[in-house]
Amino acid sequence: MGFISFVGRVLFASIFLLSAYQEFSEFGTDGGPAAKALKPKFNLFMQQVSKNLGMAVPHIDIKTVIAALMFLKGFGGLLFIISSSFGAFLLLVYLAFITPVVYDFYNYEMESSQFVQLFVKFSQNLALFGALLFFLGMKNSIPRRHSKRRTGKTKTN
Repeated sequence: MGFISFVGRVLFASIFLLSAYQEFSEFGTDGGPAAKALKPKFNLFMQQVSKNLGMAVPHIDIKTVIAALMFLKGFGGLLFIISSSFGAFLLLVYLAFITPVVYDFYNYEMESSQFVQLFVKFSQNLALFGALLFFLGMKNSIPRRHSKRRTGKTKTN
C-alpha cells in the first residue's frame, strides 16, 4: 500500500511540478507568458480588493507574484511527494490564491463560452483543493505506529 500511495502522490504533484518547470523555463526578464496572462486578471483582482477594503493596496510587481507562485508549486510539490503536510499546505496556499484570480468566471455572463471554460477549470482546482484537504485530514487522523519493544523476561532464582 505504501508504494501505491507514493505513486499517487507523484502523479498528483506532477501537475504542479510540470507547471512550475514550464513557467521557470519561460520566465525570462519580463515574467514570460504567465505574467502576460496573469497581469490583467491580477490587476482586476487588486482593484476589487482595494474597492472592498476602502483603501489602496500596495503595488506588487507581477514578476514577484509569478516567482512566488512558482516557488509554492515547485517546493510544495516536492515536499508533497515525500508525504509532507507542509508541502500540502504550500499547495493549498497556491490554489487558494490562484483559483479565484485566474478562473474568474464570476466576471462573465453565464451564456458566454468563456464562463463555461473558466467555471470548469475553477471546479477542477476546487477538486484539487479538496484532495489536498483530504490528504491533510487523513494524515492527521491515522495514529502513528509505535515500535513494539519486547520486554525481557524476569529471571527467577
